[in-house]
This record gives sequence, C-alpha cells and structure tokens, in this order.
Amino acid sequence: MSASIDAAHVAKAFEETFGAAPQGVWAAPGRVNLIGEHTDYNEGFVLPFAIDRAAAVAIRLRDDNIAQLRSSYGAEGTVSVDLDTLSHDTMTGWTAYPLGVVWVMRQMGITIGGFDLYLHSTVPSGAGLSSSAAIECAVATAFNELESAGLSPNELVLVGQRAENEVVGAPTGILDQSASLLSTDGHAVFLDCRTQESTLVPLDLAAAGLLILVVDTKVSHAHATGGYAARRASCELGAEVLGVAALRDVVAADLPEAAGLLDDETYRRVRHIVTENQRVLDTIVVLDDAGPAAIGALLTASHVSMRDDFEISCPELDLAVDTALAHGALGARMTGGGFGGSAIALIPASVKATVRASVVQAFADASFTAPDIFAVSPAPGARRVR
Repeated sequence: MSASIDAAHVAKAFEETFGAAPQGVWAAPGRVNLIGEHTDYNEGFVLPFAIDRAAAVAIRLRDDNIAQLRSSYGAEGTVSVDLDTLSHDTMTGWTAYPLGVVWVMRQMGITIGGFDLYLHSTVPSGAGLSSSAAIECAVATAFNELESAGLSPNELVLVGQRAENEVVGAPTGILDQSASLLSTDGHAVFLDCRTQESTLVPLDLAAAGLLILVVDTKVSHAHATGGYAARRASCELGAEVLGVAALRDVVAADLPEAAGLLDDETYRRVRHIVTENQRVLDTIVVLDDAGPAAIGALLTASHVSMRDDFEISCPELDLAVDTALAHGALGARMTGGGFGGSAIALIPASVKATVRASVVQAFADASFTAPDIFAVSPAPGARRVR
C-alpha cells in the first residue's frame, strides 16, 4: 500500500495491545488536491490524488458489544465504548473518526458488534492532507469486508462523508473520501461531485521529471471551526440569490450579472468557485494535450483566487507559494480547506533541494515555525494490506 505503512508493525502493535492477532489490517491514503478547492460541496469538479502516506487499522471482532480502540498517538491509552450507548457524546477526540463510521454503518442497517481496533497513521494531522478521511476510509473498508456489507466504493465514500458531517461536525463534501477510496497508482481522480462520477487521469510525474513537493506549514486547521462553515454558508447564499441549485450551475459568463446581485464578499466567494471549476476542467485538457509540466500556471492562479477571493490562505501558505515559485517551481498553491495546512509546488526533480532549502530559510527569516517538507507521488486507494 505504502512505503510509509508497515502492516506487520501495525498487526504486532495490535497483538501487544489486545493479546491476540487481528483479523486483518486495512489502509487508506491521505490525499493532495491537485486543483479544485471548495468546489466539492458546490457540486463542482475536483482533481485530487492519493498520496503515499496512509492510515492503517488492525481490527478483530469481539463476541460482545464493546468497542476498544487504541492509536499509536492516543495519549489516553485504550478507549472503551459500549456500542449500545454510541452517541455524539461518546464519540470524541480521535475516536470520533472510526466510531463515526461505525455509527453511520449501523444507521444504514449494517450489523456491527463489538471489536478491538488499533490505528496508526503516517498522514500528518491538520496539514490539509485529509488525515481524517484516511481513517474513515480505512475503517469503512475494513467493516465492509468483515461484515460482508457489500457496499460499493461510491457508497463507502458517502459513509465517510456522513461520518465527517454528522459526527465530527465538519461540513465537507466528497472530495477527500473519493480520493482515498477511488485512486490508483500513478493517476489523479477527476470527480464530478454532482453525479459522483469519476475518471482516472494519468499523472505520471516521474516520467516527466517532475514531483509534487508538499510544504506542511505546521499551522494547524480544523474543518469543524467557523472559517470553513462560513465559506460554505456564503456559497449557499450566492446560489440562493442567483436562483441555482448549486454554484456548479454558474459559469464565467454569468459573473457580470452576479456582481450586480450580490454583496462584494459573497460575489468574490462565488467568483472563486466559478473560476476554480473552470481551472479543473482546463487542467484536464492541458494534462491530456501537453502533460503535467504545462499545468503550473493553473495551479498558481488557483492559489491567487483562494488568497484574494475566497480568503482562506495565511501568511505561511503565501510565503511557501511565493518562495517556491521564485526558486524554480512551475506552479504552486495551497491545498486543502485552508486557514493553515499545506502548500504544494510542482517542480522539476532537479530543483528539489534548492526549493526546499529556500522555503526553510524563508520561514526562518520570517520567524515562522519550521515547515515539514516532503515529496509525494500518486498512490493506490484504500485496501486490505494484511
């Protein structure tokens, strides 16, 4: 699944914790969104790819109705929950992600009894790389198999989204779970968030001598906090005033009229969604016609729109983008929900050391927390790994 997930190590940690071997280990990757930000809940277009960092869960079913959960980073030790009393009050902290999936699947009529679960993840938390969706998709994939639920990948996407929306409280769309569940090695996922139709798009960066460099700014974000919800509310207001089902139905030719109907802030939020949808479509065309080296300008334009129109960037993200562009990146943008997290830079592999050193120095000069910088490549989606 991933060079950064050792399934045998996860299985051993489970056995040391619970005294017996797990029935299996399942893993699901985090993701980088190449382009298409905040378009998912507006029924638009996105182009993410799974990365070679993942969440893995080892699970063994129990004969009772008790869930025991432990993670490699859970300072509280093993958490025990009676599934008969499962509620929003009992699904807290990191356990809200796996228990939220169980709650949703039980709500769907799928019988899930007690279980022991051990979680280990190499997806950085709060970095805008969908660490939460990786957990949800690993757990959903595991129970889909263990309980012979027969859910399709698209149905599992909606299980993860419901867990995120209804349990965690983050009003996200289907982008993250789709990337984690539908990706294949060496491809991005072109997703129509209205129809949930997806197409695999070749993204062979290595063959083009390119790589995606992730700059985790260490500015943590949380989707459940107000900024994300406020942006979604602005989009819903814009759609209502413009008389459309979703901003997916607004195109660039409609923007002059929209400017006369909306207040300035709402208009700029709408303009970002409309232009970002078009950038996703343009990126697909450019990838097919000219290859990944030609998409840099679209990535950078996306960042400018998120910075100025959607206002979800921050000084650290802007510095990462500007510095990467000044030292050889073909394009760069923040990725994820915003208000922190990570930026990505599309760079020739030959300038990796230069770009990395320049960003580290720029952060130090600005007295920002030192970033974590690493390369990612398109990886496979969720599956059983042991």
